[in-house]
Parts: sequence; C-alpha cells; structure tokens
Amino acid sequence: MADVNEQAIIKVLSVIRGPDDPGDVVTRGLIQGLQVRNGHVAFTLDVDPERAAHFEPLRKQCEDAVFDMPGVLSVTAVLTAHQTAETPQKSGAKGGMEQGAKGGIEAGADGGAPGKNNGGGGQSQKKTVPGVRAILAVASGKGGVGKSTTAVNLAMAFARSGMRVGLMDADIYGPSVPKMMGLKGRPEATPDGQKVIPKEAYGVKCMSIGFLVPEDTPMIWRGPMVISAIQQLLYEVMWGELDILVVDLPPGTGDAQLTMAQHVPITGAVVISTPQDVALLDVRKGLNMFRKVDVPVFGVVENMSYFLCPSCGHRAEIFGHGGARQTAQEMETDFLGEIPLHLSIREHADAGTPIVMAEPDSDHAKVYRDIAGRLAEKIERALLEDAVSAPRIVIE
Repeated sequence: MADVNEQAIIKVLSVIRGPDDPGDVVTRGLIQGLQVRNGHVAFTLDVDPERAAHFEPLRKQCEDAVFDMPGVLSVTAVLTAHQTAETPQKSGAKGGMEQGAKGGIEAGADGGAPGKNNGGGGQSQKKTVPGVRAILAVASGKGGVGKSTTAVNLAMAFARSGMRVGLMDADIYGPSVPKMMGLKGRPEATPDGQKVIPKEAYGVKCMSIGFLVPEDTPMIWRGPMVISAIQQLLYEVMWGELDILVVDLPPGTGDAQLTMAQHVPITGAVVISTPQDVALLDVRKGLNMFRKVDVPVFGVVENMSYFLCPSCGHRAEIFGHGGARQTAQEMETDFLGEIPLHLSIREHADAGTPIVMAEPDSDHAKVYRDIAGRLAEKIERALLEDAVSAPRIVIE
C-alpha cells in the first residue's frame, strides 16, 4: 500500500479551485483539520454559512480527488460553517447532515447561537431544542462501564411510563445506539429538506451519527468537527414534542461533553460507573466538570454492581461493591441505584431489544424503571425550580 501523508494530500488539493473565487482551496485557507491515519483521511472546508449549499460541489470534488490517491481507504470531508452570535442560523437543503460520497458528513451551521434556557439549574444564554421539555445527559468518566446500555434502558423506562422520549447518541467516535435499538439505514429528511426526521423504535425517537456513516468507517475528527456534528444532531433534527431527550454522551470529559454542558440547556446529568477504583477516580472528574459549568448532577449509578448466579442464586461481587455509593456520598450527590451484571442485559442490548422492553417484568428491568422514576422526580423538581427562579414581568 502506498504511503499517504499530509504533504501529498495538500499537493492534490492545491490544484482545486473554489466557485466564483480565484485561488485554490489550500491557498485560500479553506482546508482545515487535516488528519491522516492508516489510510483514512479527514478534513474540513471552512466556508461562509450563507453559501454552504453553494460549496457542496467543491466539497465533493475535494473528497473525490483525495479518495483517488493511491493508499487512501476512506475520506471524510466536511463543510463547516461557523457563525457569530449575531448571524442567524440558516439550514438549506444542503445545510443538514448528509453523508458524502466517500463516507463524509456535510456539516451546516454550527448551531451555537445563544438562546433562551429551558431548564438546567441556572444555565442561561443557551440555545433551546424546539419542543424538548427536558434534557438528561448520561455520562461516564471512562469507557466500558455500560453507559450506553444504561442510557438506552433508561429511555425505554421513561417511554414505558408514558413519557414522550427521544434518544440522542452523542458518542461520535463510538456510536452504539443504532445497534442497541435495532435500527439501520439512513434517516429521511423533511419535505423542505431543512431537517432530518429521527428514526424510531419502541416509541422512542432516535438519532445517531451511526445512521449516517458505514459501521466500519472511522471518525478521525478533531474537536471542531465533533462539536459541529453534535450541534447538528441536536438542532437539525425534527424531534417534535418531547418530555425528555436522553443524551448518551461519550466517555470522559473532552470536547463533546464540554460543548453539551456549555451550549445546551441540560436539565441534569447522571454519571454511570462500575465499582472498580479506577472507574470511580474518573467519576469524580466527571462530577466536577458538570459542577464547574453549572449543570446539575442528579446522581451516580453503579453498573455491573454484582452477579447473581442463575442456577443457585449466589451473589458474587466481581468488581467489588459499594464504591459508587461511597463516592456519591463523598461528592455530596445522590446514589440512584445498582444495576447487576447479567447475561440477559448484554444479550438484549446486542440484539437490539433493550431488556426493559423485551423483559419488562424481570428484576433487571425493574432496576432500570426504579432509577428512571427517581430521575423523573428530579427532572420535574429542576424544571419547577428553574421556572420559579425565572424573572417575571409585572405590568401595573
């Protein structure tokens, strides 16, 4: 396989000229965030948001040119149209989320203009998601603790209680909601081409970057590209009227988490952990991050808390026990519950049939429903407190 490097890619792109403007895309500074990894290439074209649709042919031309290079396995070319707070967001037919010819995503305006708050313990100047009453962020300090499985089953539990629920997969690098919800294929656009219609399963509306790119396509994106994608998943999707939008955040405390916390009116967050000390260390980081950006933390959930032998009923605390509860106490937040380590939870997640829906009367489903009930109470309390604290205009 031929060696692919940034210099060779820049050379290929430097002969491509943009529409209605002399000079090549490299000299004009349109190419940003170029990354090359094992034959997979990603870059952005930074353009005027007013002309994003006009630049789509140029994006495809650049993508095709790089893809034709020897040794290139995939190309993700993205249009980014960054706006100032004074610039109104516009989404044309090409301004939404669209898969490029070689696996890229076209990103429209970044959706970061400030707006009115819709909950979230004192957060202000954050752009609301139209129709969404509350947003619950499901987070973890590290990967591998079962955060996505928990997020999916909590969404199912909310839906079974009669709530109108949406589920957004904000894990750009490792989206798992499509598989866990048993959904495939690309979502459709609204008739006017302005927004994307979320896919739906079990009465829950779902959106994920996993619907827009092939499963084996790596997302080798830098922070700004991830931020743009997350904002589009929120603001360029026709969520409709929802009581709650459950957001499955990626693990850790990086760009995606910070973007959500700083620019989205999150009603509250729940942090998932296992009993292991190494996981609990990262829980503290996650809790402190949310607190520093004034996002209420509703509590901590201990996943894989224990294992019950299906044959004899013996309880084995494989990863230890009680660590999350103790950490919650030390960090002065609530402990919301323990989820056992059980084969059926994993099997149903892999099969796209979440256990709360597949086995609603099981003890494991009851655990998720109990946690969801506690969270629902906290969400209502947070929304009420936010409404009470909002300024009132009195005309005499």
